[in-house]
This record gives sequence, C-alpha cells and structure tokens, in this order.
Amino acid sequence: MSIMSDKWIIEMAAKCGMIEPFERSLISDGRISYGVSSYGYDFRLSREFKMADTVGANLELDPKNPSPEGFADFVGDICVIPPRGFVIARSLEYFRIPRDVLAVCLGKSTYTRNGLLINFAPFEPEWEGHVTFGVFNSLPFSVRLYAGEGIAQVLFFKADSICETSYKDRKGKYQASTGISFSRVVRENES
Repeated sequence: MSIMSDKWIIEMAAKCGMIEPFERSLISDGRISYGVSSYGYDFRLSREFKMADTVGANLELDPKNPSPEGFADFVGDICVIPPRGFVIARSLEYFRIPRDVLAVCLGKSTYTRNGLLINFAPFEPEWEGHVTFGVFNSLPFSVRLYAGEGIAQVLFFKADSICETSYKDRKGKYQASTGISFSRVVRENES
C-alpha cells in the first residue's frame, strides 16, 4: 500500500471527479489552507452545522437510533462552538473514492492547536459523498470554525490489490450522502 502524491490527486480529480469542487493548489492567503498538498488534499468546511444543545439538555444519545432533537441547525460563515461543546459538520467537497484506494483523514493542526478534536472514519473503496464528522471543543472557552476554509487533510492510500467487495458493492448506509448524516444502523429487513 502506497500513499499517493499531489500529481496523482490532481490526475484523479480531473479524470474521474474524485473531489468536487477541486482546488489544484494549496490556498492560504489569510485563510486556513485548503487544496492539494504534497501527499494529501486539505478539504473545506461547509456552512452547514448541527450544534449539540448543551444548555439544559437532558437527553441521552443512542448511536443506533439517533434523535435530531438534541441538535439545532445552524448555517453560517462562522460557527462558534461553546466551551466543551460539540457540532456535527460536513465537507464542502464531495468525494468519489476509487475501488483500489482507502482514504484516511486527520484534522488540521491549526484547529488542533486551539483545542478542537475532529473525528473521522476512513473513506472506504468506492464510497462517495460529503464527509460528515464531529468537532469537539475541549477548552473551557468558545472556539470559532470558519466555513469555506480548511478543516482536515485526507490522505489517499492505494492498495496492492483491488478489494473483493467495496463500500458501493455492500450498499453502504452512507453511500452518496449529501448534507449532514446522523448515525444509522441498518436492520436486516432494510435494503
């Protein structure tokens, strides 16, 4: 398994729309950087958020049966996460992962250095969609997130052989997701 370079990322974005919208170079200019880096792609945060209601909330979340009632929708260019607060967010970019690739994501150090913990699951072979992820503010004071700017870097690992069954073949529950997706457990009688 090899990590793929900027040259490969640019080629795959042009050839099969692996990342849309796509930024061919690393953009910073007073912003938290996004675009192609040496061995990855720094993707942007969308303007869409689901903010956990931490004021007086007496809820219990069940990952197998989530309820959106503990979250408030927020759309904006700046999302302020309160102390010890949590938001669910999504990428601005839509990804299409090739069958022979596994992608892994890491939060950008700019946010990590400011107390934010950003959590991702791997992007499996032939998964496609907007990336939904959680952001936790570990600090005792508020921290800002900036929509349209970099939030995380995705690294692409090309396999030595192609998998027998891809995410698309399994009809994965988050396939072709748009917007923010809450957790979901598929039951036997669902297709």
